[in-house]
Amino acid sequence: MTSIDRRGLFKAAGAVGVGAVIGPTVAGTAGAAGAAAPLTQAEFLDRNPSWRVKPFALDQVTLRDGTVFAQKRDRVLTFAAAYPADRVLHNFRVTAGLPTPAGSSPPGGWDDATGNLRGHYSGHLITLFAQAYASTRQAVFLDKVDYIVAELGKCQDALAASGLYSHPGFLAAYPETQFVRLESFATYPTIWAPYYTCHKIMRGLIDAYLLAGNEQALSIVTKMGDWVHSRLSVLPRETLNRMWSIYIAGEYGAMNEVMADLHAITGEERYLVTAKCFDNRQSLFGACVEDRDILTRLHANTHVPQFLGYLRVFDRTDEQEYYAAAENFWRMVVPHRMYAHGGTSGTWPATPDLAANTNAELFQPRGNIANSIAGNGAETCTTYNLLKVARNLFFHDPDPTYMDYYERGLLNHILGSRRDTDSTTSPSVTYFLPLNPGSVRGFGNTGTCCGGTGLENHTKYQESIYFRSADNSALYVNLYVGSTLHWAARGFTISQETDFPRQEESTLTVTGEGWLDIHLRVPSWASGFRVEINGVERGGRMEPGTYLRLRRRWHTGDTIRVSLPFRLRVEKALDDPGTQTVFNGPIVLPAVSAETSFRQFSFYKDVKLDGGMSDAITAGDGGVFTTNGHTLRPLYIGDTQPQHIYFKRHEPTVVFGTRDSGVPNRDGFLDAVWAAAPFPDHDRFLGQVRRVSIQWVEEGRLTAEERTAIMSAAIAAREDLRP
Repeated sequence: MTSIDRRGLFKAAGAVGVGAVIGPTVAGTAGAAGAAAPLTQAEFLDRNPSWRVKPFALDQVTLRDGTVFAQKRDRVLTFAAAYPADRVLHNFRVTAGLPTPAGSSPPGGWDDATGNLRGHYSGHLITLFAQAYASTRQAVFLDKVDYIVAELGKCQDALAASGLYSHPGFLAAYPETQFVRLESFATYPTIWAPYYTCHKIMRGLIDAYLLAGNEQALSIVTKMGDWVHSRLSVLPRETLNRMWSIYIAGEYGAMNEVMADLHAITGEERYLVTAKCFDNRQSLFGACVEDRDILTRLHANTHVPQFLGYLRVFDRTDEQEYYAAAENFWRMVVPHRMYAHGGTSGTWPATPDLAANTNAELFQPRGNIANSIAGNGAETCTTYNLLKVARNLFFHDPDPTYMDYYERGLLNHILGSRRDTDSTTSPSVTYFLPLNPGSVRGFGNTGTCCGGTGLENHTKYQESIYFRSADNSALYVNLYVGSTLHWAARGFTISQETDFPRQEESTLTVTGEGWLDIHLRVPSWASGFRVEINGVERGGRMEPGTYLRLRRRWHTGDTIRVSLPFRLRVEKALDDPGTQTVFNGPIVLPAVSAETSFRQFSFYKDVKLDGGMSDAITAGDGGVFTTNGHTLRPLYIGDTQPQHIYFKRHEPTVVFGTRDSGVPNRDGFLDAVWAAAPFPDHDRFLGQVRRVSIQWVEEGRLTAEERTAIMSAAIAAREDLRP
């Protein structure tokens, strides 16, 4: 009998779910015999009445084979299928005084036999197995979830029976000492983020319940929630504030999220009370409510997941300060601290107004992009959490800006964080995805924070491709990823055929009948976006950075063909327009080079009247390009070639084609000219050169003689500029 059969047999026997009543049900949906079936992820996601837009469960969307997303996922599934479940349990059994099987060992890295963070990676692994099962329905992953949960239950029982702990719900891979010491304000490395580790374990158990239907996981995690409540609910607010403000020691991941989720599942008020205990009110929470930016030098990944938790508390309470804090925080990070690939945090040298920073995990100053590209930077699990915050803000406010960021981070930082080789022993993911010239990605990360979130990243690519309106009247197509949506509640199946981002179009095929608004995201980079319905082009303006609504009665076999032509472009750093990144559509194109100084690229000498970059950057095969003697290729290619995500723009003189005026390109003169491109003809181009040069003379940035030289070069370049 398979695991799925066992699960069905167990439900048929009338097992009662754990938790108190929310509305008409207890934890799940009442079955025929009146007992509560386990709550599914889809049902759980629906328990947020304040969401205007809601996601689909992982098992409602499947990825098409052969896409870059499926290939990255499959490499992680290979690792997951081979991973020994007893390694997940090793440290828990040792702590509980239970025997370990012969040959068993801890996961390793930070989750070794003695480290103060042991247990955190095991929590990520539980989530990995649960997500893998939800995505594939393969018994190998369900068997791991069931086995691990059952054994953790034995560990929790043994810890309770020992009488050594403050509450029978305690479960960890080390004794309770670190939690006790945190309440006395112990610092790192005496202790190491005990509630961070607690969060990973509780998150894993909740995922085991929601994604794999394991009811014992809910029993274990609610007991853990009771233990957390017993410790924190009796502490003064001042003590809690000080605890959460301690560097690293007070890091708690998204404990407020899991406690709010427990409240959503069970209806027990104490879990919501406990979620609020994690308010970081001594400094950052209040500052973000007031929209005061104090992020500089704060540890980025300590704080980003806290705001996911604040959104969860808002979902449960409708208390506006929690939403305001999250929304304001988001806008402090994006775009003001965002690198080209979507990451954040870095190091920076000393300036007259700012002391140097060598810790690449800290938020850089607002607007500091080019000046913080040094050493390592852009911790991958910070982007993992920023994507979560973006997605959850979108549920409340379907602003396309959130999905523009989500696409940027997913296609570049996250896809680029997994090495393109199989391994059954290593996650093969990055910790940092560095930006300094000639940097090499370090793949591996067994037992680190990014090693854990990296396993999750690549087994949930489908979670944000499609959303639905709260009333089920509309479908949002957020990402153009080869996939199939099974929307049983509306009787629709939507199949999306594309190899995006290796293909610049996607075809959606509808199966089902009925009225439905389909909102197609028009990415901010997609200036040539076009749509055909059943082969007929849809007219009207397709505004980049919006959603295009298609309202009609749909029939089985209807097709929507979306054209998303990529355009080569450069993106300038906020603090230094001369520090730039090349994009092809949404894709970052680093230059391959082992040199550790910035490469200097010139483009304007090759630009034609259309103003595009295609004459300056030559296309090759497989999304690879060449320019200025360097190869450019998508960041999502996962290998260890040294690369330059940023380069220095070098346009020393005003030049049009082969006609060099000899005049220095002061104050971005050429930028001002080409900002008006495309030009329909050479005369219009000359008119723009004339206007800009007159302005520059009037402002004292050019002499009359220099203007004459520029106009002469522009006139002589007629043939050079012809497309």
